[in-house]
Amino acid sequence: MFNIKNYKTENIKNDILSGLVVAVALVPEAIAFSFIVGINPIVGLYTAFILGLVTSIFGGKPGMISGATGSVAVVLVGLAIEATNYLKDKGLNGDDLAIGVLSFIALSAIIAGIIQMIFGLLKLGKFIRLVPLPAIYGFVNGLAIVIAMAQFKFFEGEGWQMYLIVFASMAIMYFLPKFTKVIPAGLVAIVLLTVVVYYTHLDTQTIGDWAKNLSDYKGKLPQFNIPDTLFNLEAIKMVLPYAVIAALVGLIESLLTLAVLDELSGTRGSGNKESFALGLGNFTCGFFGAMPGCAMIGQSVINYTSGGLGRLSSFVASVGLMVLVAYLTDTLKLIPIAVLVGIMFMVSIGTFEWSSFKHLKKMPKEDAFIMVAVTIITIFFDLAIAVIAGVIISALVFAWKHAKINAKTKELDNKTKVYELEGPLFFASVQSFIDNFNIKDDPQNIILDFKNTKVLDSSGAEAIENIYQKYIKAGKNVKIEHLSKDCIALLKQAKSSVVKQSDDPEYKVARDY
Repeated sequence: MFNIKNYKTENIKNDILSGLVVAVALVPEAIAFSFIVGINPIVGLYTAFILGLVTSIFGGKPGMISGATGSVAVVLVGLAIEATNYLKDKGLNGDDLAIGVLSFIALSAIIAGIIQMIFGLLKLGKFIRLVPLPAIYGFVNGLAIVIAMAQFKFFEGEGWQMYLIVFASMAIMYFLPKFTKVIPAGLVAIVLLTVVVYYTHLDTQTIGDWAKNLSDYKGKLPQFNIPDTLFNLEAIKMVLPYAVIAALVGLIESLLTLAVLDELSGTRGSGNKESFALGLGNFTCGFFGAMPGCAMIGQSVINYTSGGLGRLSSFVASVGLMVLVAYLTDTLKLIPIAVLVGIMFMVSIGTFEWSSFKHLKKMPKEDAFIMVAVTIITIFFDLAIAVIAGVIISALVFAWKHAKINAKTKELDNKTKVYELEGPLFFASVQSFIDNFNIKDDPQNIILDFKNTKVLDSSGAEAIENIYQKYIKAGKNVKIEHLSKDCIALLKQAKSSVVKQSDDPEYKVARDY
């Protein structure tokens, strides 16, 4: 929530100005993502307003910007196609068909929102910590490239004027902060270049050209509406798979955006609060005819680099967007697309983790592979797939690197041999553990010392039981030392014959640190 007492005059000014920059930058993105799904552009704009407003108040990271995003929009394309075919079979067409498809999209927002709220209430946001740093570097770098590539479509059919304005916008964004940070460079670029284009009549595409029917919604705000599909079991079955994927994609992108901003700001946000706020925002979107969305890393970085560090900045961004769309449509339509493209190019450059090249030379080959793999997957597939792949690859690499347990042996006398085991004992190292023993040739008395070993899962406990039983069947005596209480409990639960020793350690099996 807002805490006015903690706001200084400078914070208020920076938050308001940076919020206005983001509000303008949100417009073409929201419209473009609506086009991806094949629905009215106003739907994406309403999403940016409603979701942005809710997360600005209840989110886990002040200054984070949420709205309609490409990653979620791509998921909804399949739903829109399936809903269209379903409704056509019912005899709908024209405006009725468009409204019907939107009711399916709205239902997906409601279901996705419920899933995300449950995720937040169960405090599962901590699982973002399972994403390793190389995967985050790869995600950020891949997303920076995707942001830049997404701007190329705006150059189609444009002349030299487009390139000139883009270059001028990037120059303002780069040089102005070196002289003053009183006014965000993005806002200066938007105002100055819009005035220049207007009075010089440069032939370049504007927001009005990009969204020709934007004027139809002048003076209109989102209206509460219960989707017709809400209590339709057949519709719910159709929407559910898409809603689940949209919810997961939204959670991953939002939590990773939070992690990126944490690194930039040096402060820590709450993943659980952000997850719940995201769900509440999407749930609300569904009742106002909007689509589901999530955090927007590009706009969040714009906000941060423009000085927007508080909740007021994201609040102003969402409200400012709606004011632009509903009441300043004629002014909004004059802004050249090229200015916004230039700003997004600079965001791409600022988002890219250039220091990762230095890390690339120093980090282990496995980590370097993870970073490059996640970057490539993010570019050519989807960031959710990329992050999941990064976590899986990292887990496999970790298991492979630690899937070895060694044993030092010593003989106390001709009839007693001690195995001093070293390394973690878990599912991946079980075979390595077994390979250390020579049951047939070992003497009569065996001591297995687990002082330098932690048993991490039930597979490890089962391996101990198996070795123990093999020695017993061979007619030999076995003593096990330094085995944990948790491991003993697992063995007893499995009706094991292994006996606890008095000097066993106190660590836990599979402990949640």
